[in-house]
Amino acid sequence: MNVEVRHLRALVAIGEEGTVTGAALALRVSQPALSRTLEQLERRLGVRLVERTTRRLALTEAGQRLWEQAGRILAQLDDALAEAAGRAESRPLRLAFAWAALGRQTVPLLRTWRERHPDTPVKVRRLDDPEAAVRRGAADLAVLRTRPADDSGLAHRVLAHEQRMVAVPEGHPLAERENVHLADLTGELVALCSTAATSGVELWPEDQVPRTVRVPGVDEWLTVIATGEAVGVTTEGTIHHHPHPGVHYLPLTDAAPVTVYLAWPTTPTHPSTEAFLHLAQQHTVGSRS
Repeated sequence: MNVEVRHLRALVAIGEEGTVTGAALALRVSQPALSRTLEQLERRLGVRLVERTTRRLALTEAGQRLWEQAGRILAQLDDALAEAAGRAESRPLRLAFAWAALGRQTVPLLRTWRERHPDTPVKVRRLDDPEAAVRRGAADLAVLRTRPADDSGLAHRVLAHEQRMVAVPEGHPLAERENVHLADLTGELVALCSTAATSGVELWPEDQVPRTVRVPGVDEWLTVIATGEAVGVTTEGTIHHHPHPGVHYLPLTDAAPVTVYLAWPTTPTHPSTEAFLHLAQQHTVGSRS
């Protein structure tokens, strides 16, 4: 079919960025050049890979399947080339997370890593689905707050257990409390994030389930809380990654903590995976009890 590496890189960038503009910037090519590369790939395969609209691009079913496979293929190719050139550890270690990485331990961990492994930088990226990014080869490790499925192809290890927190707008009656119980939220409108949510209506007894509203991402979640439209339930890591002048966080005392995992492919895609895992465990050892 005469498919070239540039064709796969174009599809992977479009799938990750969602727009020709974003994909072109990521690849450092012009938008017309990227569009031509995509059209060429579709002609050579004889199948439509991307549905085009005036605002966004959406992968077709065939495009989604190829996108996931192409990510793994390109990651393996890049690693093989680096190893052949004697630079096996020169590629950044790619760490993905959806909401909050490792909370207050994130910066100390990354600083220690930089001191001990100056030749292997860590590239941290927030993604809506970090687990999928690891599966398709777009990330080497992912911080997750849901356990990967047994058939996911991922290994995982527990790093910490985080307390659940309630987020309320400044000036809310609950903001004066030292802590909050689930029953205190029954009469509230609770914002649930559609991406990487760790807390849902299953926390409440059936006769105490509050009204809910879904929002698409963390920025929208913070906004509806800060403006007084809703309250939210999250984990302790959010306090450190998403402080907001209009949002006040309180401990939720009667809900189980959330387990934080570090996940990676069963066959690691980066030679520094084990070293990073070991250091992450050292930094979070006090949070696993």
